[in-house]
Amino acid sequence: MKFLDQAKIFLKSGDGGAGCVSFRREKYVEFGGPDGGDGGRGGDIVFETRDNLNTLIDFRYRQHFKAATGGHGMGRDRTGKSADPLIIAVPAGTEILDEDRETVLADLTKTGHRVVLLRGGDGGHGNARFKTATNQAPRRADPGWPGTERWVWLRLKLIADAGLVGLPNAGKSTFLAAVTQAKPKIADYPFTTLHPNLGVASLDDGEFVVADIPGLIEGAHEGHGIGDRFLGHVERCGVLLHLVDSTQNDVAGAYGTVRRELAAYGHGLADKPEIVALSKCDALDDELIEAQRAELAEACGNRVHRLSAVSGAGLREVLGDLRRAIERGRARVAAPDRDWAP
Repeated sequence: MKFLDQAKIFLKSGDGGAGCVSFRREKYVEFGGPDGGDGGRGGDIVFETRDNLNTLIDFRYRQHFKAATGGHGMGRDRTGKSADPLIIAVPAGTEILDEDRETVLADLTKTGHRVVLLRGGDGGHGNARFKTATNQAPRRADPGWPGTERWVWLRLKLIADAGLVGLPNAGKSTFLAAVTQAKPKIADYPFTTLHPNLGVASLDDGEFVVADIPGLIEGAHEGHGIGDRFLGHVERCGVLLHLVDSTQNDVAGAYGTVRRELAAYGHGLADKPEIVALSKCDALDDELIEAQRAELAEACGNRVHRLSAVSGAGLREVLGDLRRAIERGRARVAAPDRDWAP
């Protein structure tokens, strides 16, 4: 199944049903009077998140969604049937944006979340509504109110606890494959990962979701390489794991490049908790690894882990730090008024 995280679709809620012009005609009833019923309400456009979806690929094959028209009114004061809502299923983490791609109309972050985006039109009044003392035989009925239509953008932001960032070939996909059951593509050339991947990492009795996105290069926010389009998938993460390839010459420069792209993208990514690790440490001797780690620690001002996804060295320690950072983030969300130490 292909991964698609953006789609543009057309929506139209249902028109209301027309009112009815009718008069009661019954044997032995001399003055029947008007009995035209109202029209039914048009169908709403409803978005609902489902737990069996993780991509917007379905919207590549269908871009137009129109709800049904309400039933027309009938004689004997019968109101037309209201149309059923048109329910559009999307994965959790989907944002609904206006046509300008900036205004957020709805943000569906949880499974089972439902939002009515467009209301159906009201039904028109039948002629029984217009009966008065001076107009006892009205021949007027209103048409139903039209539904609302608009183009919207759907943008999927994956729901993950931890996100992997780094330059191409930093070892992100190898790390994901080593700590989860995910099977991302792994190769020795840049931009092996062309779309985000998710995996569930287990540590002791706990689990958390890890997201791997395509690598960033200098100028990604200007469209270089694959660009920064996929950074939206780590916006909701509680912590970032920044992997730096220990086999390259300038580890501090590599770290700075990615940090600049995160800051240029915005949306709070540069302020998220970050864990930094040197990857591919199985390819170097201890002395060179320590030199690289000291250089990187000076650049990031934080502790630097050393790990090898191939040999498994350092994985458990990194997973432990990720889990503790995720738990701290969840605690902050649960008790936002409490003073938390940085």
